Amino acid sequence: MSGAASGPPVLRIAAAGGGATLQDRGRYGAMRYGITPAGPMDPLAHATANRALGNPPGATAIEVGLGGLTVAAEGAPLDVALAGGAFRIEGDGRALPPAVALTLRPGTTLSIRAGRSGAWCYLAVAGRIDVPPVLGSTATHTRSRLGGLDGRALAPGDGLTVAEARAALGEPAMLRAPWLDRPPGTIRVVLGPQDDAFAPAEVAAFLDRDWTVSPRGDRMACFLDGTPLVHARGHDIVSDGVAPGAIQVPGQGLPIVLMADRQPTGGYPKIATVIGADLGRLAQGQAGTRLRFRAVSHAEAVEARRAEAAALEPPVVLEPVVRTAFSSEFLLGRNLIDGVVG
Repeated sequence: MSGAASGPPVLRIAAAGGGATLQDRGRYGAMRYGITPAGPMDPLAHATANRALGNPPGATAIEVGLGGLTVAAEGAPLDVALAGGAFRIEGDGRALPPAVALTLRPGTTLSIRAGRSGAWCYLAVAGRIDVPPVLGSTATHTRSRLGGLDGRALAPGDGLTVAEARAALGEPAMLRAPWLDRPPGTIRVVLGPQDDAFAPAEVAAFLDRDWTVSPRGDRMACFLDGTPLVHARGHDIVSDGVAPGAIQVPGQGLPIVLMADRQPTGGYPKIATVIGADLGRLAQGQAGTRLRFRAVSHAEAVEARRAEAAALEPPVVLEPVVRTAFSSEFLLGRNLIDGVVG
């Protein structure tokens, strides 16, 4: 780590919209207590931001929703990386790419705001965000107030101490991560486990119809609008365990996809389950995004997940950012009339 400091650096939250939380890979092994894993809404983007800094892919990072976030480093410089949707990123007023890594120096700010596409962005730090794990994980589950910072969303004034911090990147560099370019047009699913609660024609309609992401969604579920499905024999079943990506169809017939903060059990028929490799892609759909589902085999779902993991095995390549915009401070610091002949 470069630069002398009296203690570990602190990442200070200057502004935070709703939905900014700390997330690691998730809290697994606690379902018997009724506690679901939480973790990132888009695990691939979360892992990409961490891998760009040499962190373990499941290390604790800040998940930023459409409400945005502004942070500043205190005490010492700190390497950070961002990846996820096409958010608007600015470092001290300078526009940066949506997937970028840089050294955040004390006194400078980094702002993250909603952009043209995508619903979640991840801010990773080089080192370890020093918050205590709960049941083996730092993932925030706000409904149960577990993990993260007192089980709640981040708020202005919060300070996150970064242990084992590193600061070696310097100027901003763009992350070369083509796997993050995932328009949510077609989402792959494995049918079942209760697709027999629907007539074959309704299962076909589920796959043939366009669905629209509703603004009612959150970290617990993605609600879809469209032409309602009709159950073959009622909509109540004996409650059973639900997996991430399970697509419940309640009585009104509109599908609900269960996401990171889902409940542990459910009592509506599950017509299909979004495969793990596509769940983050679905999560990145803003309200109004249109999509269709495509049924695949279990083997194809496993292969897609393996391909996703393989993309992150080599180091994430960083490319220097070509400067195309200049702040007022930068321009005022230059002699812009040298060589002009009157």
